[in-house]
Amino acid sequence: MSATALTKDSFKDHIQSGVSLIDFWAPWCGPCRVQLPIVEELADEFKGKANIGKVNVDEEQELAAQFSVRSIPTLLLFKDGKLIDQMVGVNSKDSLKNKILNVSGK
Repeated sequence: MSATALTKDSFKDHIQSGVSLIDFWAPWCGPCRVQLPIVEELADEFKGKANIGKVNVDEEQELAAQFSVRSIPTLLLFKDGKLIDQMVGVNSKDSLKNKILNVSGK
C-alpha cells in the first residue's frame, strides 16, 4: 500500500469523508524526496483509518493553484472535505501522525 496518486478528477472523492493527508510534491524537489517516504509509511500505518494521498504539482498545476500551493512539499490535512491544516516544508513522521490522530479524534 502506498499513498494514492491524485488528480483533479479524483481529489474531491478522496478527501470527501474521514481524515485525509495530501502531499503536494514534485520529483525534482529535494525536500519532497525526504517527505514522500514518510507519507508512504503513514499510508501503510493508517490504511483503513485515514486517506493518504499525493499530488504531483507538475502534472496537477490546477489543483496546486486551487489550494495556493506555492512551495513544496506542502501537506494539507482535511476532515470530511474541509481543510483543517496546511504545513509547508518537511514534517516528521511523529508530527504528521499526531496531527492525523488529533483530527480523527482517536
